[in-house]
Amino acid sequence: MSEPMWKNGIIAVDWGTTNRRAWRLDRNGHSEAEFEDDQGITAIKTGGFPAAVGDVRQRLGDLPLLMAGMIGSNRGWVEAPYVPCPSGPAELARKLQQIPAERAAIVPGLSYHNGARADVMRGEEVQLFGAVAAGFSPPDALVCHPGTHNKWAVLEGGRVTSFRTVMTGEMFSLLSKHSILSQWLQTSVTVGEPFLAGVRQGMGGEALTAELFSVRAGVLLGVREAHEAASFTSGLLIGADVRTGLAGAPDTGDVIVMGRPELTRLYAAALAEAGREAREVDGERAFLAGIQALVKELP
Repeated sequence: MSEPMWKNGIIAVDWGTTNRRAWRLDRNGHSEAEFEDDQGITAIKTGGFPAAVGDVRQRLGDLPLLMAGMIGSNRGWVEAPYVPCPSGPAELARKLQQIPAERAAIVPGLSYHNGARADVMRGEEVQLFGAVAAGFSPPDALVCHPGTHNKWAVLEGGRVTSFRTVMTGEMFSLLSKHSILSQWLQTSVTVGEPFLAGVRQGMGGEALTAELFSVRAGVLLGVREAHEAASFTSGLLIGADVRTGLAGAPDTGDVIVMGRPELTRLYAAALAEAGREAREVDGERAFLAGIQALVKELP
């Protein structure tokens, strides 16, 4: 994506598994239009990505595309191989998966491998680097990125040196749809004593599978009100998540919690219960800043 392709603006796309969000950005990175829909990669039929990309341009304009997320996975349009950690924006920009015929490029994800533990991410890396570029996060920080698969990333000098994924969001979704707890997990999750009690329980280190069954027993025996179950269960999962994320991390300094506000506020409350200060960052603003940081690295 040389200068003649993006100098007049660009379409940035955060293309996930179940959702797709796109912005038309002017040459200075300002958003002029945007949309969000449910056309994630699993909604696109085999061979359907060129038409799906055409739909994005029809809605936002005939501009080059810079895409991130699961669109670059082995289930997406064109696979963009992972870039190993430690890595920063320059490494990502050098490894963009170019699709010249479509005037498009896909941002590669990051990988981490340390002995027996391996991990990968796609999409969150753009927000991580954008947060640093825009000054939302210091270049040395522990970042929590809640979502379907929560990420705990260590930034050093503005580069991701390691990270760990916790399947908290997906676990709550599965429990709410397919488990014996599902009837009690349909209410909204709010920060309050039931949620914080779950956080404390989750951080305690007991077997999570046992603690989850206790939610059912607690409701049946009148220990906990049915309407509290969703908040308590969410707190339980997030508490165990926070315990994992803080293990081995520096015990001082703010934790940057980045993503959708409805999720960052839950993790910020859980971190406060763990005795850590949290700084919430809007994931959309970080993503757009990350796209701009990548564009600046392009030749």
